Amino acid sequence: MSATIDDELWSAVGEPTRRRMLDLLLTDGGGTATTLSEQLPVTRQAVAKHLGVLHRVGLVNVTPSGRERLYEVDEAQLARAVAQLSSVGASWDARLHRIKRIAEAIQRSQEG
Repeated sequence: MSATIDDELWSAVGEPTRRRMLDLLLTDGGGTATTLSEQLPVTRQAVAKHLGVLHRVGLVNVTPSGRERLYEVDEAQLARAVAQLSSVGASWDARLHRIKRIAEAIQRSQEG
């Protein structure tokens, strides 16, 4: 694999509510805990905790906006996450291709 896997990053992205929050932030160009909680089946407090996790791993940036905090996706960090996923996918594709070749060779030797 060419990219180093960041376990904290993938743990953060592994939670379905946080993935949905990232989708909403990308679609809307940003949002607050309040605006996100209006679109999700969780409380504002739960949204704030999820946003804290996303902020800790660098997936969102925070800007104070009056009494709220505006969250936006950090596109560079998201690109790094996508690169990691692509690297893992390519590695598994190669492994599965080798397994298939071995299985086909075994099948040919048993038929012949």
